[in-house]
Amino acid sequence: MMSDEEKNRRHKERMQRKKAVIDEHIARADQQKGLLLVLTGNGKGKSSSAFGMVARALGHGMRVGVAQFLKSRTDTGEEAFFSQQDKVDWHVLGDGFTWDTQDRAQDIATSERAWAVAEAMLTNPDYDLVVLDELTYLMTYNYLDSDAILQTLADRPEMQHVAVTGRAAPERLRELADTVSEISDEKHAYRAGIKAQQGIDL
Repeated sequence: MMSDEEKNRRHKERMQRKKAVIDEHIARADQQKGLLLVLTGNGKGKSSSAFGMVARALGHGMRVGVAQFLKSRTDTGEEAFFSQQDKVDWHVLGDGFTWDTQDRAQDIATSERAWAVAEAMLTNPDYDLVVLDELTYLMTYNYLDSDAILQTLADRPEMQHVAVTGRAAPERLRELADTVSEISDEKHAYRAGIKAQQGIDL
């Protein structure tokens, strides 16, 4: 049986090897650029993750723009908090989810107006971070011109970070992104009949 001393010695050796590998990766990562992050998948937490980035950016004194494309609620906790911050421009631009509106022409018109707001932020270097919440739906439903969206994202100011959320992110958006996180759905309280909870879902 291995002694505690031997376990501790082996653990230290493993951690030293791991640290050497990590330090080498950190040393090679010497580029500075604005990142495009895509948060997609069927699981809960895509928008929450993006809003966590908003909080982080504010902690560094950065200016943030948020465009919510489908959501129409203005009573969420994140909107109530972040809209009070001087360095955040928060835009709720949707009419509700497509199964609520049931009007494709209206959805397209609303999407076009919303994209005009987002596009203005994506061409303005004063914004350090722009969150495009639920943008993927507008691309997959062909409410907006995906080519134009991808070109705007590619042409944005050099140091501007962008976080895009929504299910089923198109492959071309994934390819353009620097970071893609696929959030899976293993279990959700909603399916057990539990209502959306303040501070967690709202």
